[in-house]
Amino acid sequence: MPPLDSDAHTRALRSLPAALGTRAAAGWQAFEAFPMPNPRDENWRYVEPDFDLDQVALTDSPGAPLSGDGIAAASLADLAGRAVSIDGHTVFAEGSHGIAVTSLPSTPEQVLEGYEAKPPEDRLAALHDAFAFDGVAVHAPRGVAETRPVLVELQVSASGVLALPFVFIRADEQAEVSVVVDQRSPADASCLVIPRIEVIAGPAARVRITVLQSWGTSTVALATHRMRIDRDASVDVSEAGFGAAYSRVLLDAALVGAGADARINGAYFGERDQTLDYRYFMRHEAPNTTSDMFLKGAVGDTAQSVFTGLIRIEPAGQKTNSHQTNRNLVLSDGAKAQSVPNLEILADDVRCGHASAVGPLDEEQRYYLMSRGLSLPRADRVQVRGFFEEALQRFPVPEVVGPLGDLALATFERVTA
Repeated sequence: MPPLDSDAHTRALRSLPAALGTRAAAGWQAFEAFPMPNPRDENWRYVEPDFDLDQVALTDSPGAPLSGDGIAAASLADLAGRAVSIDGHTVFAEGSHGIAVTSLPSTPEQVLEGYEAKPPEDRLAALHDAFAFDGVAVHAPRGVAETRPVLVELQVSASGVLALPFVFIRADEQAEVSVVVDQRSPADASCLVIPRIEVIAGPAARVRITVLQSWGTSTVALATHRMRIDRDASVDVSEAGFGAAYSRVLLDAALVGAGADARINGAYFGERDQTLDYRYFMRHEAPNTTSDMFLKGAVGDTAQSVFTGLIRIEPAGQKTNSHQTNRNLVLSDGAKAQSVPNLEILADDVRCGHASAVGPLDEEQRYYLMSRGLSLPRADRVQVRGFFEEALQRFPVPEVVGPLGDLALATFERVTA
């Protein structure tokens, strides 16, 4: 396993398409300059990052595929493409029905054209910029509309692995594509994975992304989702977070064209001493844009969740309509949930709001259900199912809704046993 030094970076540069080479060079400089993040950084408040880059290393080749299927592979039968990445190496990529699915090194330069590398916000983002030598590109050319999903499986095979998978999704003008990203690792693998999903939605494009996070209980996962949404385009992102020791998602959506729309949905459930950490940023940079963030989560045992959301409406974002909602169930005395929605409005003709709640199961609902003959455990199960159902029904791929609901109930059974 090579260390994170200049030789490894030079090898990474050789394998990257030219469009990503500039990003990688700047990333290496930033990686050397940035300190490790800590709770004093605004984007890392409320958490204690507990991982050591010296304990993990990049791999020269992919490990063995994980046995069995993830939630998505077990649920989806009719696909428009499929890709598998193991330890940051793309081992399979194939598209169909007009959708191109390729490994990053073999992706045509014109597909990556227009990709703009955003300066890294911290050392870990810089690490990804500098060393993400492989990935998966999904491309819907202009006018191609395909509702069958592309399944992208991101796997980490063993302890000690540092994986930097990269998923690039591009939908050209009036194209439509659906992508399901299924992420997992062995139950007891102490590894560090830093996935990144980058999306370019062209004019009037339609992009639907479903991200399933079921990393093993000793995995640290630090994900970034970035999207650029053009005129009259829409992007629908749904994320389900259940696994990992520490799972973080930094989402940054920019609505840059008039009439752009973003829908962000989330459902998460923490147990044991898990930390589930969501940092969502929605930026309205053009007029008549719309967005809706809607996340529901629960924590039990000594788990904690963090949600910080920011809607920023630029002066050009007149006639914006935007809202964010985060609701949390706290199911034990040792668990805790932080929910911090924020608005930053620089235009004067907008509709914008937020809602946030943290609390236990509702006593009145419990009383009502028990008055109809349900036992206490049954009444609480019904309440938890209904709590998550509102979020899961927003997921764009209906085949995964049932399994995710069952997963939430199974987690509830464990934390209340």
